[in-house]
Amino acid sequence: MGASLDELEAAYRSSLPNFRRVAAAIVGDRERACDAVQEAFAKAIRKRRSFRGSGPLEAWLWRLVVNEARDNARPFEPPLEELLERGEARTNGGLDARDELRVAVGLLPERQRLVLFLRYYADLDYAAIADALEIAPGTVAATLNAAHAALHRTLQEVAR
Repeated sequence: MGASLDELEAAYRSSLPNFRRVAAAIVGDRERACDAVQEAFAKAIRKRRSFRGSGPLEAWLWRLVVNEARDNARPFEPPLEELLERGEARTNGGLDARDELRVAVGLLPERQRLVLFLRYYADLDYAAIADALEIAPGTVAATLNAAHAALHRTLQEVAR
């Protein structure tokens, strides 16, 4: 079946900010995220004839963007426990709520982070996330629930 260049261009233009936002969350750097998105779309153009149409084109593109970003990601550091052990999380003003959340998200397993990023940064529904990550929609729901619970526990510990 394949995807046309016009379809790829339309998806790129309509969703570029979302692709970059999710890639930045995965990669940890905006500039590298832009590179990852560009490389993902270059691959999409090269592989456009291999798109089978068994799922939405957007899901195929998200899979390319997520995989490219994962290939270029650096680890989320330093982990919250390390900050707390070193006393940096609460001294001299310490981490603000945004930093605490960023570090807490970094402690999540990769699948939970990816589901969170695709749900809240890209505003994808469960079916689109399932297609993008090649998992079942029920797995998306369970993973998102587990991520929320883990974030709640971690942030409660930080608040103590």
